[in-house]
Amino acid sequence: MKRGKAASGNQDVQVVKPLSLVYKQVGSTVTVYLKSGEKYTGQLAKVDNYMNLIIEDAVEESGNKTTRYGRVLIRGNNILLIKTAV
Repeated sequence: MKRGKAASGNQDVQVVKPLSLVYKQVGSTVTVYLKSGEKYTGQLAKVDNYMNLIIEDAVEESGNKTTRYGRVLIRGNNILLIKTAV
């Protein structure tokens, strides 16, 4: 991790690579928003260096339709946002 100064002042900023944050979420529940508008929620099982995800017990929400899947593979270049459960 790199440290540097914020452009707006003297605050110390920590730079973290996004992929390392995703790796830390393996085993937890995440919601993945796709560029096409679909949303998948489930347990993050695996991640690779291309940010391809395997989600277990996945629930797909597309518009007003909800579908349950056992396991889904989401290709990394389709991902808009990954949200963790709080």
